[in-house]
Amino acid sequence: MSLDVIAGPDEMRDGVGYRLALPAPRHDDLREFRIVVIDTHPLMPTGEAVRSAIGRLAGRLERSGARVARSSALLPDLAESARIYMKLLNAARSPRLTPAALAEAQGFATTLSPDDRSLQAERARGWAMIHREWLAFDAARLQLQQQWYELFRDYDSVIYPIAAVPAFPQDHSEPFDARQLDIDGKLYNYSDACFIWADPASTCGLPATAVPIERMPSGLPIGVQIIGPYLEDRTTIALAGLIEREFGGFVPPPALSAK
Repeated sequence: MSLDVIAGPDEMRDGVGYRLALPAPRHDDLREFRIVVIDTHPLMPTGEAVRSAIGRLAGRLERSGARVARSSALLPDLAESARIYMKLLNAARSPRLTPAALAEAQGFATTLSPDDRSLQAERARGWAMIHREWLAFDAARLQLQQQWYELFRDYDSVIYPIAAVPAFPQDHSEPFDARQLDIDGKLYNYSDACFIWADPASTCGLPATAVPIERMPSGLPIGVQIIGPYLEDRTTIALAGLIEREFGGFVPPPALSAK
């Protein structure tokens, strides 16, 4: 598969000394999978269309013989994970700031109340983070990774929203921080509503495979991400393939189908 072509160390650097050997999929039969299905987030609502589609997928998986749980005490604290992610995200982006912009970000961060744990505030703290703080949050990330490890001893994958709503128009308006996303008639900060779903896989380095599960009457797709154990990319890809085989997968939009 294409994963074998693109994965692995750079042949001119680390690849001189080692090779990547990803484990085989845990299962090749849908009935053998143990899956946690999550359809919302403690800090961000999921639109009714997405929740309903995920609920129907969970039902189909159960009827196919998979073991499906709608929650687990082993699941890490998604709210705390999202806050860590937002800080680390902007810390990683901070080198692009000019000295003047960095000074402004540092000044703004000092005005934030310690009680302000909004995602916007956490991103603001990330812009101004010093290395000592980054090390502390990286240690918190390691704790999250361990929690995911424990969950994936009992389960093979987590099905999780890709976004709060079905496919939506791209917003190129400026300033970026003023953008908003409509979720069932209520507007939310665009960065909060979009970035939050990237957290578990991105923060902890877990494989995630996106798969379409339904289409709206308008034809817009609804998808989920399948998150799996560290370095077990073949397991998430295998489950995505089984879901596509059993329930249908990507359907090209009419405009593309006609070409």
